Amino acid sequence: MAQPPNPAPTRPPGLDGMADMILGWLKWGVLAAGVAGLLICAVMIIVGRRNRSATAYDGLIGSAWILGGLALASVAAVIVGAFQV
Repeated sequence: MAQPPNPAPTRPPGLDGMADMILGWLKWGVLAAGVAGLLICAVMIIVGRRNRSATAYDGLIGSAWILGGLALASVAAVIVGAFQV
């Protein structure tokens, strides 16, 4: 049985540096947002320690979401690479 063509992914000519630069900016943005988010959640936990249990709870839940997002961002290339043949 004949197989359909399955070429390997290649970068378009002239976009090599541009694609790497954009991906680098996105990675930096994710890291900066992650650090800022964790610091904000830490402040919420500290401030909500006394008589503001809902604020502390929101900070704790928010930090779990941030850690999940950072974990997904850190394995993004591996996940996408798993679908290459």
